[in-house]
Amino acid sequence: MLEQLGNPHYSPVTIHVAGTKGKGSSAAYCDSVLSAAGFKTGFFSSPHLHSFCERIRRDSKPISKLKFAGLVENLWPYQKKISSYNASGQISLFEFMTAMAFTCFKEDEVEFQTIEVGLGGRLDATNVVAPQVTIITPISLDHMEILGNTLGEIAAEKSGIIKPGVPVIIAHQESEALDVILSKCEELNCFRVLIGQDITWTLKSRSPTNQSSIINGRLGNYPVNIPLIGLHQLENAACAVAALEIMIEKGYSITVDDISNGIEMAVWPCRMELLAKSPLTIADGAHNPASMKLLLESLPKYLDFDQISLIVGFSGDKQVPEMVEILSGMDPRVYATRSRHPRSVSEDTICDLFQQRGLKNVQEVGDVKSAGALAMQEAKNNDLILATGSLFIAAELRESILGIEPEIYPDLLAKRGIRDSNKAPYGG
Repeated sequence: MLEQLGNPHYSPVTIHVAGTKGKGSSAAYCDSVLSAAGFKTGFFSSPHLHSFCERIRRDSKPISKLKFAGLVENLWPYQKKISSYNASGQISLFEFMTAMAFTCFKEDEVEFQTIEVGLGGRLDATNVVAPQVTIITPISLDHMEILGNTLGEIAAEKSGIIKPGVPVIIAHQESEALDVILSKCEELNCFRVLIGQDITWTLKSRSPTNQSSIINGRLGNYPVNIPLIGLHQLENAACAVAALEIMIEKGYSITVDDISNGIEMAVWPCRMELLAKSPLTIADGAHNPASMKLLLESLPKYLDFDQISLIVGFSGDKQVPEMVEILSGMDPRVYATRSRHPRSVSEDTICDLFQQRGLKNVQEVGDVKSAGALAMQEAKNNDLILATGSLFIAAELRESILGIEPEIYPDLLAKRGIRDSNKAPYGG
């Protein structure tokens, strides 16, 4: 399809980002810095929170609905033609969206494109690019039915984005994953930068909404005010700085001020995002055990609270019992719910899992908006309301609190038996 479109993916300078945790945040920092440096930028990411338009960004802002519709209209004939004779079947939604992004960036004469891998890396649709630098963020067990049952197997899939001679930024990894990535770098003769060794950081201050740090790069030191909280965001910002230093070495004009200003301006919602101060309400899209552990480790370091009121739901393809086990250790008040996503686990199943672990204060709530209202109504002084378990859960609470109108997909609602789409629009 891309060949028939004139290979638009080769036009801009490319940063390619894979990993299990933090790849979206790291990519968002890169894109924001490049915009601050005055470059015309494109950013492709997934999934979206409230609108498909979020997946394709120009100069760090989602494209308009009109632009989105125009891309669909222009590319649809190619999809129909190729799907009609392709032995592998129809072009997938993600493949089509990837082609839309590349076409958009070429049409707009974008100078830099930051491309986030959708799933894995080796066989991901985005792995057609010819990057100038590659980032691999922390790898953990996720999507095991597709990527493999061990960290080594998953790392082999993720490191499939490494190209001959292209520098690789490597976030902190478990040894099993790191060995695989380093072996791939050696095989393809790639310069590599190890986050935590070649790039370090010093935390200066933190609050419920941001944190200040000095990132010590290979080329200099960068004072940054990071607009996202959590210990992991320090590493994500360091990954971005490491990649941007590669761009500086390649001759692109990016200053210390560009890096500081760009990281401070980055927007990446539903990552330990403060939605309300009274009661204290946080939305975070953690959806695997490793991310959940990081979230719970970070919360008391940035927020002052006594009891957690948990608005929680999961997708059925995730490690749900393991996440319930981790969350139960906080002895939370639980509002078990489900998102509008067709893969969501039923609230009664979630309720049973928490009760099996001895939790008493657990109740089922049929939708996220109602769960949020009930949690706020019953919250005590110094409680923390946390919406997590899925990006879709976090996004739906964000919609209800901030008054965001999500997109409506009636066919998916029908699968849930929901007839009134105005009452239950599907935004994830």
